[in-house]
Amino acid sequence: MNRRLCLAAAGATTLALVGCATPTALDYAAERPLLDLRNYFDGKLVAHGIFTDRSGRVTRRFVVDIDAHWVGDLGVLDEHFRFSDGELQRRVWRLRRLGGGRYSGTADDVIGEASGEVAGNTARWRYTLALPARGRIWHVQFDDWMHLVDERVLLNRAVMSLWGIRLGEVTLSFTRL
Repeated sequence: MNRRLCLAAAGATTLALVGCATPTALDYAAERPLLDLRNYFDGKLVAHGIFTDRSGRVTRRFVVDIDAHWVGDLGVLDEHFRFSDGELQRRVWRLRRLGGGRYSGTADDVIGEASGEVAGNTARWRYTLALPARGRIWHVQFDDWMHLVDERVLLNRAVMSLWGIRLGEVTLSFTRL
């Protein structure tokens, strides 16, 4: 009886751990169309996005005009943000294809290096962004998931956190022009 109880507890623990496992880009390896970052982020694009807080309330809207190009394994994404409150921002990403579906990236307001992985129709990026708020600069972690819908549309959902606490999300729809 004691052995059965232990086996049942071990099985329940295993199921709980599997249920808590987070997805990886490789989980989408069979999904189509295939996402090639060098092909998709090449030329002019526009993105429309929103910020939502922890409660799901939209706190900010924005549009991003992007000029992107690649030379070999090195890419540049020049992003110009227009926020609903009139604020303008610019971020220039410098990307590097590392091989094996892996990428790295830097930008002036990214702390260290962003790491990315691509499989199937999906890319996942993780990075820390220096965000100004309330008179301070906060180092906010981003966990971005990008899913290619078709040759023109890419959807992006990013979870923002600080010290492991979820702050909210950024949702974007990219469109190739």
